[in-house]
Amino acid sequence: MIEILEYEFMRNALAAAALVSIACGVVGTFVVIRKIVFISGGIAHAAFGGIGLGYLVGISPIVAAIPFSVMSAVGIGMLSKKADMGEDAAVGVLWTLGMASGVVFIHMSEGYAPDLFSYLFGSILTVPRQDLIMMLILDVLILGGVFLFYKEFVGLSFDEEFSTVVGIPAQWLNLLLLCLVGLSVVALIRVVGVVLVIALLTMPAAIARYFTFNVKKMMILSVVIGVMGTVTGLFISYVGDLPSGATIVLVLGGVLLGSTVLKAQRR
Repeated sequence: MIEILEYEFMRNALAAAALVSIACGVVGTFVVIRKIVFISGGIAHAAFGGIGLGYLVGISPIVAAIPFSVMSAVGIGMLSKKADMGEDAAVGVLWTLGMASGVVFIHMSEGYAPDLFSYLFGSILTVPRQDLIMMLILDVLILGGVFLFYKEFVGLSFDEEFSTVVGIPAQWLNLLLLCLVGLSVVALIRVVGVVLVIALLTMPAAIARYFTFNVKKMMILSVVIGVMGTVTGLFISYVGDLPSGATIVLVLGGVLLGSTVLKAQRR
């Protein structure tokens, strides 16, 4: 198994596994605690509009997905609060508009859209070096945002009303957290694709929550679980010639199921 590390694409894949695990472990912890998994799925699917726009204007689809994801996150937050639409309706609107615009943009672009399947379902074995650099930058932004507003995010996660009473700008911090979710989505797209992003964003944190209620420990454990699950799924997909994104999700799903059974037995 060690000889496969001689290939550059495998080394890039392992680096991508580590980088995305940081994003999904840190942000995924707040996603699970705040129970905004559905919102994360909406942002992920809305990002497909940015991928389509990238094909249309001739730039990297991942780069084009960044503003699309952030704007979708802000749109969901604003519609659910300002327009009195409700989070579920806002997610539904942005989810479908993003997917529809992506389809239209791809249809308008000239020629065939290469690697489109990998953006939908992930292909960690084809992650180029420039995408690794972008993932690293996104991780730095995510970690910086969480570091600066960690106490506020924790307060909002457990008691938003009290946090508002004591003077924490809950609305703006909610939008910031959703923007961090959007950045995490972009980092995860090349690994598991738009369709399966929600799994990698929630499963490691959900598993970690079985073993600790401390937020910091939960983040660290989520990152470790994400790395182990992603790397294991990567090697299984390579050896078995299986789709990498789906294999990673199935591995994490198996760990989640096993953790659930173990937790039930302890009770």
